[in-house]
Amino acid sequence: MKNIKYIFLLASTIAFGQVGIGTTNPQEELHIAGTTSTIRIEKLNSVNSATFNDGVKIAPVFVDGNGDLTLDSGFGSGGVEPLNFLLDIPDFIPDDPYNPLGFNGSGTVVNNPIGVSTAEGQIISIPLAIPQAALIEVKYGITVLIAGTDMQAGPPTAYTVGGETSTIFTYFRIDLNSDGLSAGEMAKKYGQKAQMYSTYSGGTIGYPYMNSQGYLNLPPGNHSIIFYGVVNDSALSYTSVGFGGTKDYLKIRVYN
Repeated sequence: MKNIKYIFLLASTIAFGQVGIGTTNPQEELHIAGTTSTIRIEKLNSVNSATFNDGVKIAPVFVDGNGDLTLDSGFGSGGVEPLNFLLDIPDFIPDDPYNPLGFNGSGTVVNNPIGVSTAEGQIISIPLAIPQAALIEVKYGITVLIAGTDMQAGPPTAYTVGGETSTIFTYFRIDLNSDGLSAGEMAKKYGQKAQMYSTYSGGTIGYPYMNSQGYLNLPPGNHSIIFYGVVNDSALSYTSVGFGGTKDYLKIRVYN
């Protein structure tokens, strides 16, 4: 019987360095040289990532918390929101704070009585926590309901007088650090939107829709975003406007 001895040599070499493509002098851990250089990741093509890459339109690439490249924004296929989507509040204004049972979804009411041509009121204040200095985008949509009697008093409400015109405005201010609006903060209005409302005989009551957006830079801290409604009409008319009587939305994105 022969005794056969096998000798295995295990060699291990660990190299530390930089990788260069198109260059023999890489300046980073991975350095791709050339003015027309491209990178292809087959995992992200239209075959392997068909949900997010249809092969026709350019697909945006995101970076997840681990630093990995991905086509999934975290909002499903077709989602376009960035990963740092701060707030998304559907129906952010109570539909009827004056009558819990609800009579027509008045929302927050601003009245413009006889003898007054412009009336303004606060609709709602929303807390806003900003982790670091950033540019924010505020998008909102607010429904409005218009009547000729005070909707805060409950039903029945009356139509505004036929042939008259009202102008409705919405906007928001920012209360930095939620310590009350300073004179400087009061002077700044963001996301302003206006619509004209005219009445004639016939038709039915319904909800016009106010939607707008605004951009601003904010420092880190706990702030407040405050929405306002403005009603302009003839001083001979009484106009009652409910802001947020049905489905509304507030979306805030942070870019940093």
